[in-house]
Amino acid sequence: MATGTARSAAGRLRGHLIGTYGLLVLAVLLFIGFSLALPGTFPTLANASSILSNQSIPAILALGAMIPIVIGKFDLSIGYGLGLAHVMTMQLIVGNGWSWPLACAAVILGGGIVGVLNGLLVEFAQIDSFIATLGTGSVLYALTLWSTDGARIVPGPQGLPPAFTDLYDSKLLGLPVPAFYVLALAAALWLLLERLPLGRYLYVIGSNARAAELVGIPTRRYGILAFTGSGLVVGFAGVLLASQQQIGNPSVGMDYLLPAFVGALLGSTAIKPGRANAAGTVVAVAILAIGLAGIGQFGAAFWATPLFNGSTLLLAVGLAGLSARRRLRAGATATRRPAPDRADDTAGAPSSAAGSTQSLT
Repeated sequence: MATGTARSAAGRLRGHLIGTYGLLVLAVLLFIGFSLALPGTFPTLANASSILSNQSIPAILALGAMIPIVIGKFDLSIGYGLGLAHVMTMQLIVGNGWSWPLACAAVILGGGIVGVLNGLLVEFAQIDSFIATLGTGSVLYALTLWSTDGARIVPGPQGLPPAFTDLYDSKLLGLPVPAFYVLALAAALWLLLERLPLGRYLYVIGSNARAAELVGIPTRRYGILAFTGSGLVVGFAGVLLASQQQIGNPSVGMDYLLPAFVGALLGSTAIKPGRANAAGTVVAVAILAIGLAGIGQFGAAFWATPLFNGSTLLLAVGLAGLSARRRLRAGATATRRPAPDRADDTAGAPSSAAGSTQSLT
């Protein structure tokens, strides 16, 4: 009996460790594998710098997409919002002559306003988040085409302000500065979700919105806040994209939609399995970055990137569903207690009560 219990406990511990740190271990193994296969190009500082630089905007967008997922909603407008944010940044600086700090602040604020609109449609109009944000995204894409007349925005001979392009091109401690944006945003979201009451409320809403309402949590207000946070992050990502590309391309935003959701959904299976979290999202994006860089250096065809992203998305959704089912089974097992024998009713009552209290806790 004791041996069986010990084996069961060891199995649960092993499963917990795999679920928590499995993606992190996979990222390390992928890096080691590509380094052994491509020793001259992959394990180099130049390659690491390139990966960090190229994947910073997808990572930021994945963290933005993660916020509504915490409450069980999806923001499909982030790709269109990214496209509008980056062309509006270029339009305000190049076409309207705004100073770059004012233009960046206006674009980020505009992203927050779009998030508020999404939140109102989902929480008060009671439109499903898929439909609402897809419709909003289509409107944003129409605004992008209207504002640019379908053409690219190209700076004049004087170019863009160097301080603006340095937002993306500069380095800190020998590494691309956008990587530090990702770390700062992930740390802020970790603090918000894991250490502050607001984060706990958002997780409760995502777990059971009806129960959250019954205990007095204003679910609609927090739902709007979640979409607003996503919109602000998208606006910031659009500013960085404008700084990176240095032209306004009205069709570029949708290229980032799928990688963002892959990172956010795959991240929900790591670090804090079964729920979206910032640390897991960063690990998931690292896996995507290493994988894409590796297959790219192997000379993969142009269609390999969407194939990799799509396959990983399916894997992420499957793993997220599996993790959720495991948690449900674990919860059901923990609350299930064998009925005590009639002769042991008195002795068993305190133990049963303690077990019930623990399961509620």
